[in-house]
Amino acid sequence: MESSKKQTLSIKVDPFNTDFAKRWSWMSLGKTLLNAAELHAKNRGFGMYNVNSENCTWVLSRLCVEIFEMPVVWDTVNVCTWIENIYRLFTDRNFSIKGADGKVYGYARSIWALIDYTTREPQNLEQMYGDDFGGFLAPEEECPIRKQGRVKPLDNDCWVKDIKSEYSDIDLNGHVNSIKYIEHIMDLFPMSDYENGRNMSRIEIAYMSESYYSDILSLYKKKIDDDVYEVEVRGRKDDSDSTLSQMNTLVRCKLFFK
Repeated sequence: MESSKKQTLSIKVDPFNTDFAKRWSWMSLGKTLLNAAELHAKNRGFGMYNVNSENCTWVLSRLCVEIFEMPVVWDTVNVCTWIENIYRLFTDRNFSIKGADGKVYGYARSIWALIDYTTREPQNLEQMYGDDFGGFLAPEEECPIRKQGRVKPLDNDCWVKDIKSEYSDIDLNGHVNSIKYIEHIMDLFPMSDYENGRNMSRIEIAYMSESYYSDILSLYKKKIDDDVYEVEVRGRKDDSDSTLSQMNTLVRCKLFFK
């Protein structure tokens, strides 16, 4: 714990958390951000164990990550996190991603909600943790990347494929893990794109509904510009006769490549 407001999680990029080009994988990056957030919260009394005892759990509502250069195998990465703001139903948490020598690899912004396990309704953070959060807010910390914008619904003709959520998609909350969506979204692009040096540099993702084991996930993709895409993920139960209009929108996101 480096201060009462910030927490740093240090990791070494090992070979099993890289892609074919020996770069830190986006999936491992995403999981490290979540682990840093949990470590920060746990050390201050509102981590998963604490809120679970109140029949609640933290859920990720928005995530925006911008990478200037991706670390490579054996690099040491320091992920620092802090809380920027707290509102009635949401809290803003930011991250910096730096090397051991201080080199800046990127930044991230996120928005979280605390929901009741039974009702799935968001809880009033100001009532539950307002006094505790007050001493940990660090709005003065710099997170220079812009906040994410809104992504409009995509037309049905943007459909690319359907996949079925499996065992490896499900997290400790019993729904599809937020980072697994990023993995499925990146798989919408051919291997040749990544082999030719075309790398994702920024992702803006909004989590809108939950999905569960064996749900059918329908993925839609639209090219906005040469290096900009919008993606939407919708879900339905495998045993239903749902039409497209009856599907739940699970995720909307915008991807930037360079």
